[in-house]
Amino acid sequence: MNKTKQDIYVSTDIEADGETPGKNSMLSIGSAAYLEDKTLLSTFSINLETLPEASADPTTMQWWQGFPEAWQACRQNLVSPETAMKKYGEWLENLPGHIIFLAYPVAYDFRFIDYYLQRFFGKNPFRYRAIDIRSYTMGKLNLSYKKANKDKLPVEWKDNLPHTHIALDDALEHGALFCNMLLKNKI
Repeated sequence: MNKTKQDIYVSTDIEADGETPGKNSMLSIGSAAYLEDKTLLSTFSINLETLPEASADPTTMQWWQGFPEAWQACRQNLVSPETAMKKYGEWLENLPGHIIFLAYPVAYDFRFIDYYLQRFFGKNPFRYRAIDIRSYTMGKLNLSYKKANKDKLPVEWKDNLPHTHIALDDALEHGALFCNMLLKNKI
């Protein structure tokens, strides 16, 4: 019997010291693997050493000054990018289903994850399966980009989860939000 793999939404948030993978460094990864019914299968979190050839963006570093606890959290227990991406790639490949990258915004987080996976793991297990939560919101509510802001979403879509700029916290928040949206979409 050929059993179809279940979809697993891998809500991912990264923290970085700039906007451009390679030019800037990814500092932290947080991922939460959810089933459509909001069952949390597994989480992954790791902090990375900076790339030796990269440099921090001054504007981003100024932004970090507003979040000292998050900065401190992402600068503890650092591992090399090679080690981090090997562990992350293996974690992704061991999830029991069809993985789909999920982020808010996907254009930022996916760029770093793809660059680092390709460079240090040799491939991206997501391939190009990715969902942007804000775009999904625009379609679901027939809103413009500006009006599809998280602050303006229906309260029943939101769990009481913090947005701390600590990668795993934000991945959990975004994953739960998306699953709530999916559950409200069921007829």
